[in-house]
Amino acid sequence: MASKRRRLSRSGEFDRVYRDGSSHATRYLVLYTFPRRDEGSEDVRLGVSVSRKVGGAVERNRVKRALREAFWGLSEQLPERHDFVVVARSEITDLIDREGSPGLTGSLEEALAGASPGGRST
Repeated sequence: MASKRRRLSRSGEFDRVYRDGSSHATRYLVLYTFPRRDEGSEDVRLGVSVSRKVGGAVERNRVKRALREAFWGLSEQLPERHDFVVVARSEITDLIDREGSPGLTGSLEEALAGASPGGRST
């Protein structure tokens, strides 16, 4: 499990990633990325946002756990000193139920490829 300091927790941190970062969307999620240039920590930090459109509290927490697990499973592909926010879309529960962790990992990889400096962003 990722330590607390590897998570975005304050609304200001989320706002900075949304406002100043770049994004890439897939059918199931939107990935925002923001390079931190002036901070001392080289850690990657993650924030997860799952709205009520996805489901009740139990379903939202299940989706958040699955997203965190899939994201940190891709840690070798992540650039240092970046903040990421993953926003789940309502169709994500269908993906998790149908394809499980491999489907979620594939969607995250697609978003990471699109949000990388060489990829396109939305």
